[in-house]
Amino acid sequence: MTALAAPPAAPRKDSPPQAPPGRWRRRGGAGRTMKAGLLSYVILGLALLISAFPFYWTIVTASRSNADMAKVPPSLLPGPNLIKNFEQVLEEADIGTALLNSLIVSGSITLGTVLCCTLAGFAFAKLRFKGRNALLTLTIGTMMIPPQLGVIPLFMLIAELQWVNQLQAVILPGLVSAFGVFFMRQYLVQSLPDELIEAARVDGASTARIFWSIVIPIARPGMAVLGMLTFMTAWNDFFWPIIALSSQEPTVQVALRQLGGGYVNDQSVIMAGTLLGTLPVLLVFGLLGRQIVGGIMQGAVKG
Repeated sequence: MTALAAPPAAPRKDSPPQAPPGRWRRRGGAGRTMKAGLLSYVILGLALLISAFPFYWTIVTASRSNADMAKVPPSLLPGPNLIKNFEQVLEEADIGTALLNSLIVSGSITLGTVLCCTLAGFAFAKLRFKGRNALLTLTIGTMMIPPQLGVIPLFMLIAELQWVNQLQAVILPGLVSAFGVFFMRQYLVQSLPDELIEAARVDGASTARIFWSIVIPIARPGMAVLGMLTFMTAWNDFFWPIIALSSQEPTVQVALRQLGGGYVNDQSVIMAGTLLGTLPVLLVFGLLGRQIVGGIMQGAVKG
């Protein structure tokens, strides 16, 4: 007689349900690598060209003469006059002093804004104190006031302190921003668990120890983004520095207006000065780029 085959064992009640074979392959589940198509590469290439072309055109214009750029059609390749235009920039404007002043102003504003806004953001996000919501509402409400409305009283205050034509007149008004406080508050609400703070309290850590040992490492990607945005804003600011500073102590943006003067503006010299003023911003982005990308990936990957 032929032996009968044993029936398949029934699944245990406490075992997790098993997916049928091929299910994950059909749905493209774990283990499957997603590949970008040709259209994705074309779109990314076009976006790269559109984003990088203004900077490339600045290099082309800065390396040629004004007569070369007046030709129709203009040349699309860099020329041999870059060093010559740089030398003319140094002759027409004190660009070295302007770069140093901009680095001092932008660096001081960036450090102050990142530190103060992270402190305030942590307080508004995780600390409980009376009037917290009212203070946060008042802080956000200041963002709706145009900064031009405060120029006259601010200048009167600076003149009363005898800070006109001094760098602190530009640094101190920008040490804290309402946007930075709101940005860091929202970042810490999402990234800093309450359980971590409670565990530190149980271990006897003070608020200052919690901030330096727990909050800053977690908030580092957000601080990098805020630092880059603040540095770019302070570096490109023209309105308040031209009011508070003189031509003897200018920032980069104030010094650039002295370039290319004459009956016909020399666009090559102006672009050469612009190129010099853009390099520190690119350097800051290169230094903080890894932190920014890390913050984006940290927020994108959950669980």
